[in-house]
Amino acid sequence: MNSATLQAFRWIKIISVGSLGLMSMLIFLGNTTDYNSNYQFVEHVMKMDTVFPNSRLLYRSIQQPWVYHTAYIFLIALELIIALLCIHGSRQMFIKRREPAAVFFEAKHRAVMGLGLGILLWFTGFEVIGGEWFAMWQSNTWNGLDSANRIILFKMLTLILLYLKEPEYKTTNI
Repeated sequence: MNSATLQAFRWIKIISVGSLGLMSMLIFLGNTTDYNSNYQFVEHVMKMDTVFPNSRLLYRSIQQPWVYHTAYIFLIALELIIALLCIHGSRQMFIKRREPAAVFFEAKHRAVMGLGLGILLWFTGFEVIGGEWFAMWQSNTWNGLDSANRIILFKMLTLILLYLKEPEYKTTNI
């Protein structure tokens, strides 16, 4: 891998993590400045009021508003943590972009934590709990599985990108 290719490879990693951090920050800001919009989503998913009417899974529905608020605030807090970890990770990678591969690799620590937490939130939170436990897949109105899949895909691909091995190469020009 020549210097220009390595430079491009590192910039792609830095920009990908930074962009996911920005996306998480925008989700956090959207959820805090327009609390009610996505709160409605959480409430309807947990109420299960738009799943198949004869679903045998309705025993899983929750009818207490305090639970909706608690879950939603937890999701908002996780998005902020994910945003901060990814932005910090991107910044650290930017600072270490001219360093040897081993040093640059160590700079990815916070980014990996942010991406891992993001995958945990969007896969476990939305796919597993929302999609399967609360049968969100049965709802035509309150179904966020396509969005969750898209976000998980970006985070997973970026995580894989971060772990692609770089050759040892003198990178003082990057």
